[in-house]
Amino acid sequence: MTATRTWWKTGLGLIFTALMLFPVYWIVNVSFTRTSDLRKSPPSLLPLNPTLEGYTAALNQQLPHLTTSLILGVATVVLTLVIAAPAGYAMSLLVLPGRNALGFVLLVAQMIPAVVMAMGFYAIYLRLDLLNTLPGLILANSTVAVPFAVLLFRAFMSGIPRELIQAARLDGAGVWQTFTKIVLPISRNSILTVSLFAFLWAWSDFIFASTLNRSGDLIPITLGIYQYIGNNTTQWNAIMATAVIASVPAAILLVIAQRYVAAGVTAGAVKD
Repeated sequence: MTATRTWWKTGLGLIFTALMLFPVYWIVNVSFTRTSDLRKSPPSLLPLNPTLEGYTAALNQQLPHLTTSLILGVATVVLTLVIAAPAGYAMSLLVLPGRNALGFVLLVAQMIPAVVMAMGFYAIYLRLDLLNTLPGLILANSTVAVPFAVLLFRAFMSGIPRELIQAARLDGAGVWQTFTKIVLPISRNSILTVSLFAFLWAWSDFIFASTLNRSGDLIPITLGIYQYIGNNTTQWNAIMATAVIASVPAAILLVIAQRYVAAGVTAGAVKD
């Protein structure tokens, strides 16, 4: 009876997994399909005559946008860590007046829809002449990542034994030395988790890019795909190939960092 229940649950899980992954499979399928076969009815479930023409076109036309997205993601990670790590340290291990109220504000900030924030940024950037610039887009993406990062750092650093901090102080370490020499090395899992999420948010952003950088010289791959669809409606294999290429960095990062992410997200959930 137990074996029957197990197989039933496994079969149901496989069905749901196949349904959720089918769009991903279809993207890959179309990316290898010849242009002449794209309008076949019914469409082929397998690329019977596979071709790399979609990937060739995608790399030739979209490689600059991929490079821009990479720069955007790395810069967002750096800016997020520079702001969030010291803030999490101050809120968790230092005597910071109003830190509970600040934590509540950061929590509320994560609930604001991105489209609302984009409109606010547009009004501000219009006056500061930051529209259609990569630094402006980096700053906008960081505002999404920073509240989550601060709360995650605070949760993890709150679990660091106070005796360790006190020992560093007794040895003559100042606040900044304690942070850089003791707290940051211990917080490796949280740093990797924050870095991964900040990179993925910047890499997959479309709202900020389409609102704040539509006419910029350097546009990310999400906006590149959007413009690509409008200009090349018959080259769906190239569009899907671009989507596959854009998904590879995120997939690799998730596979490599999943162990650290699991440890970082659950940090601070249980205290001794």
